Amino acid sequence: MIEYRYDTQLLIEGENLSEEKITDYFNTHFKGDCLLAVGDEDLIKIHYHTNEPWKVLEYCSTLGEIYDIVVEDMIRQSKGLKG
Repeated sequence: MIEYRYDTQLLIEGENLSEEKITDYFNTHFKGDCLLAVGDEDLIKIHYHTNEPWKVLEYCSTLGEIYDIVVEDMIRQSKGLKG
């Protein structure tokens, strides 16, 4: 059984970005798992499993420009369906 349905991935382009601050914020404010926040001060790649991807997008958009956004339904994928 999949506890967190949506595989959420995106890039954040900004200034003075911090992997540690972003990771701390996710761990404090969101429910999910498999967090990956890697990059440098100008570009961070986010990968996260959650049931509320819109909250991730909302927060990340406050940090800079977000793009290459992918939200995939892992339950549909496990059934062999698209999306």
